[in-house]
Amino acid sequence: MDTIKRADLSVIIITKNEAHDIRDCLASIAWANEIIVLDSGSTDDTVNIAREYTQHVYIASDWQGFGVQKNRALAYATKDWVLSLDADERVDVALKTEINQVLQSPNLDIYYMPRLSSFCGRFIHHSGWRPDYVARLFKRGSAQFSNHLVHESLTFTAPAGHLTQSLLHLSYKNLDEVLDKMQRYAMLGAAELHANNKRTSLPGAVGHGAWAFVRTYIIRLGFLDGAQGFMLAINNAETTYYKYLQLYFLTKQST
Repeated sequence: MDTIKRADLSVIIITKNEAHDIRDCLASIAWANEIIVLDSGSTDDTVNIAREYTQHVYIASDWQGFGVQKNRALAYATKDWVLSLDADERVDVALKTEINQVLQSPNLDIYYMPRLSSFCGRFIHHSGWRPDYVARLFKRGSAQFSNHLVHESLTFTAPAGHLTQSLLHLSYKNLDEVLDKMQRYAMLGAAELHANNKRTSLPGAVGHGAWAFVRTYIIRLGFLDGAQGFMLAINNAETTYYKYLQLYFLTKQST
């Protein structure tokens, strides 16, 4: 019996200074028909490593946000289906098998997949991080990314399906990365809120931060994730507090 050929797949990845992550990411999807890497001006070895795996490496240094950059990468894709990944994500054998099975006879144009993320060396199963469905696999032309500075997502109108195997997300590997991302996401989040005419006060920033801890550690059962669950709850609280504190100062500067 002839094997059913699956639809061709493009993988798109945006990068900046991801030399510590990009090789393992690319190795995990080396089986794809096409790999697109769009770099934002790396000063480390990211681009050279990417060129070991694909000839489709492009540079766009005028950063306008994650959504804009991912749409730029998407514009380079030429295959019928697209899988969007971040440099700290991995497609293991089980997810690869499921993707290939779906692409043999897809009955929808968009697919969500659950994501299993790590925090300082432990995969997190509570704290609001599971199942963390993300829409990443889609037929080219059926979706695009929202133009958000941070926490962009696919926008689409067609019905979507759900895969069962998890996308591995090796995030927050150590305390340095936690602190770096906390500052970066707080600043980007504040800028986005300010652009949308959101306002806050100093007590409001404190309240948002406190609620983020309660929501993560208690309501979303973060205490079941051990020490990392507590650390994650503190990180969410601090990131939220600093985001709204920065919004508070942006608001004062604009009045």
